[in-house]
Amino acid sequence: MAADTPVEYIKHHLTNLTYGKLPEGYERADGSVVQEATWTFARTGQEAADMGFMALHVDTLGWSIAMGILFLGLFRFVASRVTDGAPSGLQNLVEMTFEFVQGIVRDVFHGKNPLIAPLALTIFVWILLMNILKLIPIDYIPSIAHAMGLEYFKIVPTTDPNGTFGISIGVFLLILFYSFKVKGVGGFTKELAFNPFNHWIMVPFNLLLEILALIIKPISLALRLFGNMYAGEVVFILIALLPLWVQWTLNVPWAIFHILVIPLQAFIFTVLTVVYLSAAHEDH
Repeated sequence: MAADTPVEYIKHHLTNLTYGKLPEGYERADGSVVQEATWTFARTGQEAADMGFMALHVDTLGWSIAMGILFLGLFRFVASRVTDGAPSGLQNLVEMTFEFVQGIVRDVFHGKNPLIAPLALTIFVWILLMNILKLIPIDYIPSIAHAMGLEYFKIVPTTDPNGTFGISIGVFLLILFYSFKVKGVGGFTKELAFNPFNHWIMVPFNLLLEILALIIKPISLALRLFGNMYAGEVVFILIALLPLWVQWTLNVPWAIFHILVIPLQAFIFTVLTVVYLSAAHEDH
């Protein structure tokens, strides 16, 4: 896994384990030619790019699913062993998280929907667990993956825009669903057409503004989370290129700073999700 230059090292650590389709006649990095169109793992970043839109980032999918299973298993384990009286240990942590998210929903969401609190809890804990993976030393998991024959392997799903957009698009679909369900097709259309200027002559301008604002919601959700986590990942990679004694000098304070950033990004994503869903439930 050793790279010849710092640039190659950085590129290597920022490339996902990609599975996709290479066309017939494609010349691979080792000089071999694909005899017929085939699905395979990319051996270089260029191959991953050439696989196109339908390629899968296997590491992002795998770690996202793993953190989701961890979340479900952890909360299921605590729920099955809940005790009366003052909680302690893991039960105390889970209850604090539950009450924290419940407080967010109570303060921000003004409609009536039993799905919102569980959804907010799921988003917060899931993103938090995915972000926490950033604290694992930058070379540790990729080195293990390389020993298993995997050339590329990223472990933080939120440093991949495919991962963050996957979550934000899910939120966006819920926004549309509840907007139509609560307000009706006519009500939602009227809201788009007559806000912010309540006059028929301004309908085209209103529609442009409101549709643009609607589309920007999932984009901003995804890019905010991705940008903050990706930037932190790049800094960790740059620190890893420095001499060992300098690494410890910089790595520790940067990791401590990220102990604040990790839950903060999960919190922001969760709050904005609840805010957007609350707006979708407002029927004027």
